[in-house]
Formats: sequence, structure tokens, C-alpha cells
Amino acid sequence: MPVISTNTAANSAVRYLNINSQQMSSSLSKLSSGSKITQASDDAAGLAISTRISSDVTTLQQAATNASQATSILQVADGGASNISDILSRMKSLASQSSSATVTDSSRAYLNSEFTALSDQIDSIATGTRYSGQSLLDGSSTFASGAAVLVGSNSADTITVTLDSLTATELGVGTLDISTQAGATSALDALDDAIDTVSAARANIGAQESRFNFSASSISTQSQNLESANSAITDVDIASEQAKLSSAQVMVQAAVSAESAANKMPQYLLNLLG
Repeated sequence: MPVISTNTAANSAVRYLNINSQQMSSSLSKLSSGSKITQASDDAAGLAISTRISSDVTTLQQAATNASQATSILQVADGGASNISDILSRMKSLASQSSSATVTDSSRAYLNSEFTALSDQIDSIATGTRYSGQSLLDGSSTFASGAAVLVGSNSADTITVTLDSLTATELGVGTLDISTQAGATSALDALDDAIDTVSAARANIGAQESRFNFSASSISTQSQNLESANSAITDVDIASEQAKLSSAQVMVQAAVSAESAANKMPQYLLNLLG
């Protein structure tokens, strides 16, 4: 029914203009941001999942750094242990030489002088092998009793780093004396035990380093897969959204034209009064 007091056609055109404008704004926002979730109402469940995934990815990135740092610590410790092993080999050579009946007591004194100096050097290396200010091989670091390193997105995803003390005292070579043939002979057995201890410590270091290497690879794979999953949830489909934008633009133009035409209808009705 044609009326002039209420422009129903104009109201309807305005309503559709608002709807189409909102769709157009939404599409522009998604295309400019690259994300199909620009506000919680776009996909509340997807936003919640994406937030959790993003948090896990961030944590995994730090876990990768943790694993890398732990590997560096183990490499530093292994370098020090390797030097101690070399020293023990030299000490065993000196003890073997001193235990021979072909060596005089005066010569044994010279051999013992180097032997004692090398024993002191073991302590020097054990204390001087440091990472971030911590001595790694003298039993004073947090790794002596085992320190957990986070290598995942959960607090339970840890690897414990343990470093044995390799001081001369711990190795049982701090009080050895090869200034006599008997002392040198006795020292050979103690040095064999010390070499075995260092070898076991290095094997333990190597095993832990291997775990961190595999863990780093796993973290990389997890991060890649989670980022892919997050992309499927949040990244906008450019082609699809561009099509929606084009459609919304056309409908906005149509609604504007309809609104303009609807506003002229009362004027047309007034012509009937003439």
C-alpha cells in the first residue's frame, strides 16, 4: 500500500545496506590481516584452539633454544673431560716408566714432579671448564645432582642433565706418588680405574647429547606440524574471501541505489495529489 508517513522501502534498503556493508568490512579486514578470524565472533572455537596452538608453538621455540643450550653445555663438558682423559693417559705413561726397574730413584723424583703437576692440572680443568659462570666438572654446578631441561610444550617434557665430578680427588689420583717403584706400580691400577671413570662420564655425556639432538629434531617437526594446523584454522583463503568481497561490493552498490530510489517514492506519491 503506497504511504508517505512511513518509507518502508527505504528502511528495508537501509537494513540490507548495513548488512552488506558489514560483510564488505569483514572481508576487507580479513584480506588486509591475512587471518580469517579477526574477532572472536568469526569463529569462537577456532580462536580458542588457535590461541592454544600458538602458545604451544611459542613454548616449543623456546624449548628448541633450551635443547641447543643444553647441547652446548654437554659439548663444553665433554671437551674438558677429553683433556682430563689425555692427562690421565700421560700420568699412566709416567707411572709405567717409574715402575720399571731400569729407572733410578732420582729419575723417579723428576717423573713424580710432572705427575703431581698433571694431577693439579686435572683440578684446574675440572674447575675451569665453565658455562655461564658455572664450573661443570668439579661437582659444584647445578648439573652435579641433575638439572631438568624443558624440551617440550608441557612441564613433564624434560631431559635431566647430569655431569659427574672429575676432580683428582673424585678420580682417586690426587694422592698418588710415583717417586718409588712400589708407589708407581700401585698407581697404575688407580689410573686404570680413573680412566674408566672418565670414559664412563664421557659416554654419559654423549648419551645425553644424543637425546637432545633427537629432541631438537622432534621439536622442529612438532613446530612445523602445529604451525600448519594453525594455518588451516586462522589463515584466510584469499580467493574465496576476494569473491565474497566482490559480491558484497556489488550488493552495497545495489543497496545504495535502492535507498536512493526508495527516498524518491514519497515525492512520486505527492504527484497524485496534484
